Amino acid sequence: MLNRLLYTSLLWLLLPYVFFHLVWRARKQPEYLQYIGERFGFYTRSTNKPVIWLHTVSVGETRAAASLIQRIRAHYPSHQILLTHTTPTGRATSTQLYGNDVIRVYLPYDYPFAVRRFLRHFQPRIGILLETEIWFNLTHACHQLKLPLMLLNARLSEKSLRRYARFPKLVHQGLSELSGIAAQTDADADRLASLGGQAISVMGNLKYDITPPEEMLIRGNQLRELFGVQRKIFLVASTRDGEELAILEAVSHAALGNMLLVIVPRHPQRFDEVANLIHKMNFSLQRRSDNAPVHASTQVVLGDSMGEMFAYYAACDLAFIGGSLLPFGGQNLIEACAVGKPVLIGPHTYNFAQASELAVAAGAAQRVADAGALVASVKSLFENPELMHTMGMQAQHFVRTNQGATERALHVIDAALAKAQRSA
Repeated sequence: MLNRLLYTSLLWLLLPYVFFHLVWRARKQPEYLQYIGERFGFYTRSTNKPVIWLHTVSVGETRAAASLIQRIRAHYPSHQILLTHTTPTGRATSTQLYGNDVIRVYLPYDYPFAVRRFLRHFQPRIGILLETEIWFNLTHACHQLKLPLMLLNARLSEKSLRRYARFPKLVHQGLSELSGIAAQTDADADRLASLGGQAISVMGNLKYDITPPEEMLIRGNQLRELFGVQRKIFLVASTRDGEELAILEAVSHAALGNMLLVIVPRHPQRFDEVANLIHKMNFSLQRRSDNAPVHASTQVVLGDSMGEMFAYYAACDLAFIGGSLLPFGGQNLIEACAVGKPVLIGPHTYNFAQASELAVAAGAAQRVADAGALVASVKSLFENPELMHTMGMQAQHFVRTNQGATERALHVIDAALAKAQRSA
């Protein structure tokens, strides 16, 4: 069984790979070579205010935290919010959403010296990890300092459970050193408890507590004007490697009239790769970044922009949520539902299992087996506008009926801070 000492030793052996990894990722995203010192606990930003720290790994977690950050701001106006990230896209999303109202840095790699420098520099009053982030030296250091470290909006798929279960001693210690866990669902709570999690409650999913930003809805109307008001717009959102090829092949064999296909890859470093694929398959292409009216003969628009997903949803008639056609676990379908758009999903949605099941049960989404079935469903739905309208209405109802996680999370944070103050 792997314990924390062996885990740390393995991290030291992997140190040369860490630098190689950054350089390798920087080939497509040069931002990976920025702020390298932060990844080892060296920071230039600081504050004299008491700090509430949230770790939001990448884009999804950063956007999901919006409602919670807004409530924390209002509830603790004298505190400074510190956001830590792992990816440059998460950091960029933070800048777009929160501007200079927060301090944003990279969370250090899980080396004891780096973790200690991070905690000593910012001295947070509480730490909040979102979704599935468990770093064993970080949790141990917080435990030693009696710093409340919470895992909120926690989720754990069956696949992740099997992976963590290979290291029962290490995972049990890490989870037991958390001050509390608030899971998205009862199933997530049960899986976390089976690994050693304690003080577990169920809070729901922060992603439901979302209000489409007015500026994004306005931008969505502008996009629709560019795309063509009279055209049917099919959005393929957050696609992963291999999915674009399968969808384009299926579309090429279907009679979809003057439908415009809009593809937004999940990772910006793949924009050029996907553009080349579209050209190779002889589709006429325009890029969103050109910001030009889409010609009537254009078949595909590549959504090569950041921070506009709500606008894409607002501009489309029908949305497919990527990462689900191939076994990547799916992406968040709640944003599309919140804008009132009918949704299609593939068979692989284990990262959003409950939300996907509830959306299908509510009549807000339909599940398809493969790319061929996806395109067949697109054709069928475009021929049935009444059903599409009903699905859109059900989508918004589905989101509204599942809201409330933010207030439950704030209650957990209040209790943890009050307990810490009593113990100080």
